[in-house]
Amino acid sequence: MVLGLHHAQITIPKGSEEQGKRFYCDVLGFTEKEKPDSLKGRGGFWLSAGNAEVHVGTEEGFDRTSTKAHLAYEVNDLSGWRQTLEKENIEILEGILIPGFDRFEFRDPFGNRVEMIQRVK
Repeated sequence: MVLGLHHAQITIPKGSEEQGKRFYCDVLGFTEKEKPDSLKGRGGFWLSAGNAEVHVGTEEGFDRTSTKAHLAYEVNDLSGWRQTLEKENIEILEGILIPGFDRFEFRDPFGNRVEMIQRVK
């Protein structure tokens, strides 16, 4: 039996961890989580995002802008997130309508596709 999702992983280019931490911790408000000693030498970092974890690894030779793969973060103030990201000069992309939800997408500074989604009543 599957109990739930433990973590999801995204990748950023090698050597861009500080820029990644700035975006994911300072802009999106995630909390950095200590990686086990056995994995610290591999680069990247781990994050807590609500009740889930996002592991940020490093990877070269991959065009992140060419994929539909993404993580969707459920939020309770979609318009507030839109304003926050626009202040960071992040281009907002409107998503296809899904009944019961408002949402938008964007690309992080590394090209990873990201979705912000909010339930509507």
